[in-house]
Amino acid sequence: MNYGALTLPVLKSDVRAFRIATKASGVPWARLATSQGVGWGCLLALLVGFLLMVDVILLALSIAALSVAPLIPLGIAGIIAPPLLSALLIWLSIRGVIASNEQLWQNWFRLSRFAADNDMVFSAATPDPQYPGLIFNQGSSRQTVNHVRSASGRFFDIGNFQFTTSDGEKTHTHHRGFMALHLDRRLPHMVLDATSNGSLGLAAFGKEQRLSLEGDFDRYFTLFCPQQYERDALYVFTPDLMALLIDEAAPFDVEIVDNWMFVYANGAFPSLQAGLYERLFHIIDTVGAKTLSQSARYQDDRLVEAPFEANIVAPPGQRLRRRFPTAAVVALIVCAVVVLLPIVVIVVAVIISSIAITVS
Repeated sequence: MNYGALTLPVLKSDVRAFRIATKASGVPWARLATSQGVGWGCLLALLVGFLLMVDVILLALSIAALSVAPLIPLGIAGIIAPPLLSALLIWLSIRGVIASNEQLWQNWFRLSRFAADNDMVFSAATPDPQYPGLIFNQGSSRQTVNHVRSASGRFFDIGNFQFTTSDGEKTHTHHRGFMALHLDRRLPHMVLDATSNGSLGLAAFGKEQRLSLEGDFDRYFTLFCPQQYERDALYVFTPDLMALLIDEAAPFDVEIVDNWMFVYANGAFPSLQAGLYERLFHIIDTVGAKTLSQSARYQDDRLVEAPFEANIVAPPGQRLRRRFPTAAVVALIVCAVVVLLPIVVIVVAVIISSIAITVS
């Protein structure tokens, strides 16, 4: 791998030529910089309007003060200083926006060069990626950003995934670093929830799907696999693969689903860190390669009549079952009680009244 594009100095003229060529090529993500520029322009317009309003108010106050107590130096300072300070603030803001845009294109240039130097393809943004991994079904406005993927050979994809959620009042944008590696064989759904990075919300599965492995593995990962697929998980996660996972991927969560292996970070990957890419490619060369070799002859023995070439997993093993949150159960019970109790009371009261009238 050649990491020079991520670390070596770049010329502004090269970045400028890259920007012109990228916009001319019509790639969809080239419009991101323009849309961001429009957003910053709207914020600058609001800032200018606010500063003009403040300047007008201060000017009016300064004139009024001069008419009451003609302190000429202070009055002149009150008239001149606010517009000058406003102009300086606006100039600094414009320079900041320009610098931010230049830095954005420089980062894209570096990643594009890095991808080209290593037989990969770079994309600054790809909307709604169709991966079966757990994180890719979360939220809305889903897209992979600043990612590089293989141009030939076995498919892999490394980058960041972002999505938005809303609590009814505010919208939150979430970022997750990911690595996707395409496998040859379809495997049961298995999740390795790393113990060192907190929870990504991936392991909301019942305890009955938790499988304890030998040695110190449980200190680093919690393994979930579908019930009745424990032997299949042990077939894939042999001691040598477990050792590689501990040595190479302990900070990350790992998911195997269908014919994919995903590695997730609890947060975004820094886009220009050569050491990070080196580690992720090393995971592909070690953990990924071992997973491929270990699963090369895998076949779900529940499908005895299906040929090896069918490459399928029985429905019970295709997806882990989600555990219904206890808080949600309690909330449903409370809501049911709140809604139904008055109805029950009214019905009982009507029945008692009817009986009383009949008796009388």
